[in-house]
Amino acid sequence: MTQSHIHDLGVVGAGIHGATVALFAARGGMDVALLDRGAVCREASGVNAGTLTMQMTRVALIPYALAGHRMWATTREWLGHDVGVVTCDGLSLAYTEAEEELLATRAALRREAGAPIAMVTPAEAQEIEPGLGEGVRAAAHCTVDGYAAAYLTGRAYRVALAEAGVAIREYMPVSAVEREDDGFVIRAATGAIRCRRLVLAGGVWLEPMLGWLGVKLPIKTLVNQLAATQRVRPVMRTVIGIASGLLSLKQFPHGSVVIGGGWQGLGGRTKPREGFALLPDRLVGNVRLAVQAIPALREAKLTRAWAGLEAETADAMPAVGPVPGVPGAFVCGSVHSGYTSGPYIAKLLADRLLGREPALPLFPIDRLLPEAGRDMAAA
Repeated sequence: MTQSHIHDLGVVGAGIHGATVALFAARGGMDVALLDRGAVCREASGVNAGTLTMQMTRVALIPYALAGHRMWATTREWLGHDVGVVTCDGLSLAYTEAEEELLATRAALRREAGAPIAMVTPAEAQEIEPGLGEGVRAAAHCTVDGYAAAYLTGRAYRVALAEAGVAIREYMPVSAVEREDDGFVIRAATGAIRCRRLVLAGGVWLEPMLGWLGVKLPIKTLVNQLAATQRVRPVMRTVIGIASGLLSLKQFPHGSVVIGGGWQGLGGRTKPREGFALLPDRLVGNVRLAVQAIPALREAKLTRAWAGLEAETADAMPAVGPVPGVPGAFVCGSVHSGYTSGPYIAKLLADRLLGREPALPLFPIDRLLPEAGRDMAAA
């Protein structure tokens, strides 16, 4: 071995999930090493739209998202640093009768799960968001919404992790993980790190990561296109979406508007970021929806567009919990629209690692493993 020190916990993947697990585990007294091929929260966690919303969250995840939203709103208290969070109202718009029915059904289900969402009339929606355009038939209004400045999270987390004593290993790509009698060996180009327990928190890279341990877990990779405008006068004060889910729109305090909504580009986890390709017709479609919702955006010019990766399991539910057949190994990630609930779900796993009973259930991956994968994990 290249070093004799054995960490209590090794975390591979320094996005929101991995960084949060590492932070709370270290604060709980564990000796933690955190590794990433890039910088802390600079991969998928650093290039998303930063939306904190209940309206795009799976019904079963609403309790987790509500708790996560509370964490985001109080980052100064538990993280110790600001990440530019703005809490505000959110509106999801319906322009057709079918969209209105869909919106009403979804709002009712999320409200039953605890989200403060109510259907409002076009006039009420206009009062909530004066910048709305014409043609809205109805809207779902949520009083718990908002957004974070994703580009600030890395700086804030990195300082907090260092303060907690985490051994941060940035720009350290991991090539393999091997099991040892007393834990695991994490192989990287610059050396090896040993740990008693392991958390794989690689988002879309969870599939090849679990492959290191002989476990086959299919992970779908979404390549979400996003765009940002130049700084413009205040044109909106809420987070805006539409019933189809193809629009996510918010204006940051400095004036720039971020436009998203899951329009897919080309590329994937097997290609480097420069291998991604944006599809202009989909960018135009996304911008048209944005202008339909907030007509004043016609004044704005786009300054840039980019792609952000999002992971999704077969049932679109998270992969969080122990790795079957691999004692001491855990997985944390693939939370669809998971920026909102990410810190809370990761904290739940940290509680489990520290011997505490998580306040809400985790999401073990046994349900997702093909028979062959289960057999390999049990071997």
